Amino acid sequence: MENNQNQKMSFTKRFFSIIPPLTLIGILVGAIGGYIYYIEIGCASGTCPLTSNPYMSILWGAVMGYLLGDMFKKKKTVAPDTEK
Repeated sequence: MENNQNQKMSFTKRFFSIIPPLTLIGILVGAIGGYIYYIEIGCASGTCPLTSNPYMSILWGAVMGYLLGDMFKKKKTVAPDTEK
């Protein structure tokens, strides 16, 4: 039982090391924003490729949210080589 709990903890640590929480929040907020954009503004005629389909609006919003959330990711700094 204890080993299974350690595996779950290691999964969450691995998941958040791949996708940081701010980026994940950005994806979710962007997807919700894309759906709201589809509902409120969307294209009724079907000629707009991004806003006439709810799936494309959600996908586009998620991509924009990912890019926005990824801007705030902490950069890893490497110590300069001190040997001369």
